[in-house]
Amino acid sequence: MEDQSLMTDYLHEGERLDDLQRDGLMIIQNPSWFCFGIDAVLLSAFARVGEGERVMDLCTGNGVIPLLLSARTKASHIDGLEIQADIADMAARSVSYNDLSDRIKITEGDVKEAVKIYSAASFNVVTCNPPYLKEDGGLINPTDHKAVARHEIMLSLSDVIEVSTKLLVSGGHFYMVHRPFRLAEIFCEMVKNNLEPKRMRMVYPMASKEPNMVLIEGVRGGNSGVVVEKPLIVYADDGVYTDEVRDLYVS
Repeated sequence: MEDQSLMTDYLHEGERLDDLQRDGLMIIQNPSWFCFGIDAVLLSAFARVGEGERVMDLCTGNGVIPLLLSARTKASHIDGLEIQADIADMAARSVSYNDLSDRIKITEGDVKEAVKIYSAASFNVVTCNPPYLKEDGGLINPTDHKAVARHEIMLSLSDVIEVSTKLLVSGGHFYMVHRPFRLAEIFCEMVKNNLEPKRMRMVYPMASKEPNMVLIEGVRGGNSGVVVEKPLIVYADDGVYTDEVRDLYVS
């Protein structure tokens, strides 16, 4: 009876309830649309949030980053903004299921309109796991959930950085995960918007491979100077998570 009630109250057709393996948190996902990846887990661990700070997660998707940050940090409130109505609804149901509505709010809306929705300089921390790939004029279906998550159909890298800067208070911190091949463009956009790059960490799938992700921290109005942290290796030679990555799921 309880399972049937769960299906009725929280889960829609094609959805499932997955264990985040942290503080008993669960997340609703639809594998036909997309499921969160390790990039979201790494970003939530890379971000530093002080007690009582207010956090905005842009391109929040199914809300995995707000959920993880609610467990990892003592943020006073975490907002998530998602342009796709059905994805935003799914994220909001996860928040409700975990009884976190007092700390997390999911809003359906366009990142480019975020300053109108929330007002400028209203967050201490902004996080974002944005689309990694440029649209490049190809035949991409703008209603395909996976395409919107992967390609800059709805917004560009420039939009993400410009809006993030406007949402942050002076001295506020920006955290993003992206692809290394766009690193020069990322840094140029950040500096142009007075969002000074301060910390960077390359992520390697294995020690013998090239990096496929980069974690970046910026500070609004910060002084110049970037700390490059030691590489993060995801898999050991035997194909299992390294100790550091495994610990991210349980600590």
